[in-house]
Amino acid sequence: MPNYDLTNLALQIAAPNNVLMYDDLGDPSVMVRIPKFKIGDVIEGGGDGTHPAFIVNGKELDCIYISKYQNVVNNGRAYSLPMQDPAALLNFDQAWQYCKQKGPGWHLMTNAEWAAVALWCKKNGFMPKGNNSYGKDSTEGALPQRAQGSYYDANGRILRTATGSGPASWYHDNTAAGIADLNGNVWEWNGGLRLNDGEIQIIPNNDAADWNNPLTPTSTLWRAIKPDGTLVAPGTAGTLKWATNWSNTKFASIVTTPAATGAGITLLESLGLMPHTGATSADYGDDAVWANIAGERLPIRGGHWRDAASAGVFALSLPYARSSVSPSLGFRAAFCPL
Repeated sequence: MPNYDLTNLALQIAAPNNVLMYDDLGDPSVMVRIPKFKIGDVIEGGGDGTHPAFIVNGKELDCIYISKYQNVVNNGRAYSLPMQDPAALLNFDQAWQYCKQKGPGWHLMTNAEWAAVALWCKKNGFMPKGNNSYGKDSTEGALPQRAQGSYYDANGRILRTATGSGPASWYHDNTAAGIADLNGNVWEWNGGLRLNDGEIQIIPNNDAADWNNPLTPTSTLWRAIKPDGTLVAPGTAGTLKWATNWSNTKFASIVTTPAATGAGITLLESLGLMPHTGATSADYGDDAVWANIAGERLPIRGGHWRDAASAGVFALSLPYARSSVSPSLGFRAAFCPL
């Protein structure tokens, strides 16, 4: 009789897209399998090209795996586990290292991967709620707390909630089989995107998912974007920039200088960096964007416990240096079968 992993089998019976994945120490994380899809599957008029999240080093992947839960840290490694206080007070390089330590294929969730999930949510007509108002979603009004608190302020208000302790509406697909807490709780570091003196720079496709590809300030993998979507060396004249500092600007109001055109628009939309033409704030859940155009600024996604309607799967903040830490800033790992 085959030696089945009975725990994994039981998990997949309950949630067929969930899987226990084991790291180099043999310790498990609960992951959600996201099958490959085309840009046009999630963006109107996006075409037949594969979404960038499923392309690593020129190879197309059948799927990616995203941590079901915001991560905790044990033995210097990131883990996706339920009913935990999510890790916080860690900078970008620490988060990246905790994921890399797990072994080949493991990595800090990238902006391309986050955008793929967010666009899938929007296309499927469901924007997940979460802990964005001291233990509940801001749309829940006077309803009782919906999740278990794991970190409180001096007045006893819930700040962080235990991973996955919210209702089904706090999961990306409105079921307990989905990815939890993408809206609020703690902001999450993402890899593969940055602002550098206002210039939008990316690691192409999902190449930031390969642990061998450095995300350091001086990495030669960073590329700037021309208005037509052509990727060029950072500092090239005429590349796309966010020309002003933004504070709580609605996602639907994002503009670039100069304006993106054609394939450039599609690229920015697919990476969650531009709204669809004619979209309203409501189309993106009133999610907000923050930015600082001085120096290198790395992305955090999702919002935290007091961002209210500004939090959500399209919430994006680029005010922080890679050395920044905060009790409202965490991360999650992902896995690619490279």
